[in-house]
Amino acid sequence: LGKCLLSPIVLAAYAYNRSLSELGPGGRTEGEPGVLCQLFAFLMAFFGLAPTLLLLAMALECWLSLGHPYFYRRHLTRRLGATLGPAAAGLCALFCALPLLGFGVPMQYCPGTWCFIRMAGGGPRQLVFPVLYASLMGLLVLAIGTCNVSSMWHLYSMARRQPRRGTPTTATTPRMEEFDHLILLGLMTVLFTICSLPLIIRAYMGAFAADFNENADLSALRFLSVNSIVDPWVFIIFRTSVFRMFIRRVCGRLN
Repeated sequence: LGKCLLSPIVLAAYAYNRSLSELGPGGRTEGEPGVLCQLFAFLMAFFGLAPTLLLLAMALECWLSLGHPYFYRRHLTRRLGATLGPAAAGLCALFCALPLLGFGVPMQYCPGTWCFIRMAGGGPRQLVFPVLYASLMGLLVLAIGTCNVSSMWHLYSMARRQPRRGTPTTATTPRMEEFDHLILLGLMTVLFTICSLPLIIRAYMGAFAADFNENADLSALRFLSVNSIVDPWVFIIFRTSVFRMFIRRVCGRLN
């Protein structure tokens, strides 16, 4: 949804060879970015935070189902799962709308085809929001990593507890299925952490070191975008039978 909403705006800016502030109506005051730029900044912040919150819900569900199955079976229902998505989206929308109310400043970045929250070079009122945003992202990344590492440990323990006696099929199939999930979870955790950290670091550097560097900010946003592009492909490719067979052969050689 984020790609479908944001990509046409960028393509229109390139097609007309104009910046986002020039494409949309102007701001309320002189020097303020245009309405389209402000909307773009809101969508960028929202779609950077909302999927992360949903990833945390998925990581918590995985951790509870593996480590606390009785609690999971008793307390986690379909109704609760159905309400988590809208609740997470609503909370993120309220939080990311703060710059539109004056708590933070939307800013157009070079080359004029994307906007985000100003992360450096402003006063305390302008820089409090990016620090809060980065802190929240950092806490979510830490929580997701902790849950996924714990889930990986539970999967590893389950694989080790599989009986080695009997036919090769009954002994190896459950073990390799758990290792499949283990490797997939590990890859996605490492990828998510690497892609999220640059934005968090840039926000803190801009707030406390007054380091205004648009190229570095652009690179951090590119890293954040790479995660949402590559993550589904990692999941799709890893679930193919050919790739899983390759991983199983590698694990068999290592064993």
